[in-house]
Order: sequence, then structure tokens, then C-alpha cells
Amino acid sequence: MKDIKKAFDSVKFMRQQRDLLTEKLSKMTKEEIVSYFKKKAQDGVKPSSN
Repeated sequence: MKDIKKAFDSVKFMRQQRDLLTEKLSKMTKEEIVSYFKKKAQDGVKPSSN
């Protein structure tokens, strides 16, 4: 099988983002999580690597 060099690994990126979100949400209460996602929805959903 031929090795392919990727400029962007989408699976690796998705896992990193999921881990960051899990870390952030684990420190929040239920109410804080709900308000966090409401704010995100109002801001519009767009890709973010922060």
C-alpha cells in the first residue's frame, strides 16, 4: 500500500478539537454548558481551531 502524505489530517484535527471541548466542558456546570452552546449558536457555526 502506498503511503500518502497529507497536508491536513482531518481525523487528527477532529480528535484534537473533541479533546479540547471535553476538557473545557468538564469544568462547567450544566447551566454553563447550555449557555456556552446557546452563545455559539447565536454567533453562527463556523470552523474554529482555537
